[in-house]
Amino acid sequence: MTDVVIRALDPSDAGLFDTLHDPLGAREGHRLTRHRPDWKRVALRDGRVVARGAWWGGPDDTEPLNINWFDVAEGEEEAGAALLRSAPWQVELELNLPAGWRDDPALRAAAETRFTAARKAGYDLLVERLLYRWTPALGLPERPGRLEFRAEPDDAVFFDALRRIHSVTLDAHALKAIEQGGTRRAAQEELDFFHWCPSPREWWQVAYTPRGELAGIHIPAHNPSGPCVGFIGVLPEHRGHGYAYDLLSECTHFLVGQGAEFVTAATDQGNVPMAANFAKAGYPVVKERLNFDPASA
Repeated sequence: MTDVVIRALDPSDAGLFDTLHDPLGAREGHRLTRHRPDWKRVALRDGRVVARGAWWGGPDDTEPLNINWFDVAEGEEEAGAALLRSAPWQVELELNLPAGWRDDPALRAAAETRFTAARKAGYDLLVERLLYRWTPALGLPERPGRLEFRAEPDDAVFFDALRRIHSVTLDAHALKAIEQGGTRRAAQEELDFFHWCPSPREWWQVAYTPRGELAGIHIPAHNPSGPCVGFIGVLPEHRGHGYAYDLLSECTHFLVGQGAEFVTAATDQGNVPMAANFAKAGYPVVKERLNFDPASA
């Protein structure tokens, strides 16, 4: 077997990236994603693509934020690992898979090939997530009318709320940030991300009970691929009342009011209460995502 050649692409040969078989439907899933040709890399054996990766970031980012497209041909796990190890950027790897992929032998085999390559490259599984996509045909979720929603221009209010919400979080990314720098770091990472999003800061909202107590926050957002439920969080002292559903419903209504023709969202599979709220609000699971951390993370 000949050696693998790993190389970056450029606009003149970017089409080479599309020559590898796509059993997991990544191409359709990235229909709205913009990848830079020079952030795409391939592993070639005898001139044939046997592994590929697309690193991704926002239009103004100087370095990618993650790898959100990674494919490996059957039996080419070592080539896939070499592709990841040789990249100049060691960032989080996202693998998006069809919902229910474990129940289909062909999909499961294709997924396991990618998992094996990632682990050989030193990546460790951080979390498995559920991805949702709501459309108007599904019907708007009912507004319970129990909370009063307001815009809040002061970032300090959101920072304090995020810090308190993450003190009892189930979110794996937040728990990782807390391990590295406490709840203040977790809160700041959330704020930094939503300031990075192209949606207006004025969209962020706080929610109050009829007694005037801050119960939670919701952040409707646009990421570079479209409208999304950015964040839903209930303060610890107000949990147990089902307010996360109220926040999710309001966030959906708000985005539709801004012209959204679809709304995407995600939650960790281990966050059973939030997954139940998405189901109650009529959000179907359309994909599953596995997030892997590089060895240096």
